Amino acid sequence: MHSALWISKTGLDAAQTDVSVISNNLANASTVGFKKDRAIFEDLLYQNINQPGGRSSADTELPSGLMIGAGSKVVATQKSHTQGNMLTTDNALDLSIQGKGYFEIQLPDGTPAYTRNGQFTLNEEGQIVTPGAGFLLQPTITIPEDAQQITISQEGEVSVSIRGQVEPQQLGQINIADFINPTGLQPMGQNLYIETAVSGAPIQGIPGLEGLGSIVQGALETSNVNVTEELVNLIESQRLYEMNSKVISSVDQMLGQVIQQL
Repeated sequence: MHSALWISKTGLDAAQTDVSVISNNLANASTVGFKKDRAIFEDLLYQNINQPGGRSSADTELPSGLMIGAGSKVVATQKSHTQGNMLTTDNALDLSIQGKGYFEIQLPDGTPAYTRNGQFTLNEEGQIVTPGAGFLLQPTITIPEDAQQITISQEGEVSVSIRGQVEPQQLGQINIADFINPTGLQPMGQNLYIETAVSGAPIQGIPGLEGLGSIVQGALETSNVNVTEELVNLIESQRLYEMNSKVISSVDQMLGQVIQQL
């Protein structure tokens, strides 16, 4: 097989993977708290025919070498954890984090997960849960049936107004967690991330203190996907795919001409 065919094939695979990453970003442009991905490319091993600096004679050295690359590949996808825009909803259980940090969620097996999606609701017991799967917000907070109004401060203090009571009733404290390397978190779907060895252990604290973001009630953080930017990236990846396809077609024609002339 001609080496250019294999090299261009790796370019096709890399471009196709990049298009998959971009399509996932565009598909989640309206997903609350979603963080966009980008594909990380690397070149493959080189065939080292002549080493740079090698001896060309007794008194001279090669100023440059002869090394032929083997193509490219996507080695990683990297999350961008930049802040999304704030969307005001006036829903008491819609929360957004202004700054660094994640809400902690408890999965059914007891494993902690983390999210930037503060689109919460109540279950049948009055506990604050995620709207899709009903996972509990940690620490667990239960809203009484006779609560008239739910108030959540910027520091995460949860209180409610009870009919017949002048003073609001304090129910608990919402803490948030941050990580040394948020890019190392593993996305698992449902707007959730889990801790990994490279993300570091969660650093938990009160919102608004020690560098953590503050909580904004009645608002949601939108996706940080820039649709225009993603469409430009899509066009670039499409052109890259077309160029690699063109190389394969050209090499095939060259080989065909050689076979016909032999």
